[in-house]
Amino acid sequence: MTASSNLLRIHHAINRQSKRAYHDLITLPSKKPIISQGPPGYSAVTGHVVTVFGCTGFLGRYLVSKLARQGTQVIVPYRDEDEKRHLKPMGDLGQIVPMEWDIRNENQIAECVRHSDIVFNLVGRDYATKSFDFASVQVDGAERIAKIAAQSGVPRFVHVSHLNASATSPSKLYQTKAEGEERVNTAFKGATIIRPGPLYGYEDKLLNNLAIWPIWWKLNDAKTRTRPVHVMDVAQVLANLVHNAQQGRTIALPGPSTLTYEYLLDLVSSLTFQPPSRAPVVPKSVALAVAKAAQAVWWPLLSPDEVVRRYIDDADTPGDWDSVGVTPSEIEQHAIQYVRRYRSAENFSRPNVFPPRPVLVEEEVGLGF
Repeated sequence: MTASSNLLRIHHAINRQSKRAYHDLITLPSKKPIISQGPPGYSAVTGHVVTVFGCTGFLGRYLVSKLARQGTQVIVPYRDEDEKRHLKPMGDLGQIVPMEWDIRNENQIAECVRHSDIVFNLVGRDYATKSFDFASVQVDGAERIAKIAAQSGVPRFVHVSHLNASATSPSKLYQTKAEGEERVNTAFKGATIIRPGPLYGYEDKLLNNLAIWPIWWKLNDAKTRTRPVHVMDVAQVLANLVHNAQQGRTIALPGPSTLTYEYLLDLVSSLTFQPPSRAPVVPKSVALAVAKAAQAVWWPLLSPDEVVRRYIDDADTPGDWDSVGVTPSEIEQHAIQYVRRYRSAENFSRPNVFPPRPVLVEEEVGLGF
C-alpha cells in the first residue's frame, strides 16, 4: 500500500469523524444552538462557550485545562496580565480568550458573559484585605456576577461555595459563603451550588503548608476533623456539568474520608522522611494575637479567621459524587506527588511509607463518615 493511499484513508476517516449528526446539535432553553464538531480532544469544537471567573486561582486553572482539552472555548477573566499567561496554551488557537475585568465593574462582567452558555464563579478568598473583605468578594461580588449573567440571558450558572458554608459559623469566611449562596440563588433562578471540601494539589494550602508550617496545624491539639478532596476530582465534576443538564441544586463534594490534622501531619512527615515537628501546641489566644499582628504584613502568613477555622470540624454532609459521575480519590493516592519536593536528596527515591490511619470514635461505634 502506497503512502498516498494511506494519506487518503486518513483523510476519509477524519472526514467521517468531522461530519455533523443530529446528536451533535443541542438547543438550550435560551434557544441558542450548541453544535459540536470533530473527534473528541484538544482540537475539537464542543460548541460551548464557557466563562470561568476565578480562572487564575487554584481550582480555576485545572477547570480551564479540562474544558479546553474537550474543545470548549473558555473566556478567562483576569486582573493581572501575568496571572493568566499559563492558561493560554491549555487550548487550541482561539479557544482561550482572556478578558480583563474587575469584580466591581458591571460592564466588564457583562462583556465577559454575553456569549457564554454557562458561567462558573470560582472567585473567593481565604483572608480579608483593605481592598477586598470576605463580604465584598463572596457576597456582593457573587451576587453581582449572578445578576449580570441572568440579565445577559446565560442559561446556566455554577457557583462554587464551601462544604462548611453556614450562616451560624464562627468563621467569617463560612458565613459569607452561606450568604453568597443565598444571594446567588435569588439573583439567578436555577443556579447550581457546589460545596467542595478543603482542596489539595500542587499549589494547595493544605499539604504544602503542613510540610512548611506544621506548628500552625497543631492548633486544637491537631484533633480538628477535615475531609480533604483532590482538586482534580472537583475540576472534573465542574467540567462534567457543561454537558449535564441538572440545575437548581446544591452538590456537596467532601473527601471520601474524615481525617484529623494530626494524621495529616504524620502522613506528610512519613512521606518526606522529615522528623515530626516538636513545636509546642500554641494556645488559641496566642495564635489569634500573632495572626492579628501579621495583618500588618502585605502577605499574611496566617489570618485571624484562619485560626478560627482550625477549630471547626468539616461538616458531616453526605457526598453527591455519584450524581456527577466522579469517584473521589483518597489523599494517600496523590500526596507523594505534592510533598516529594520536601524530601532531601538522599531520600528522594525512597519507597513511600504511610502511617496507620487512626480509628475515629464514630467509626468505632459504626457511625463512620
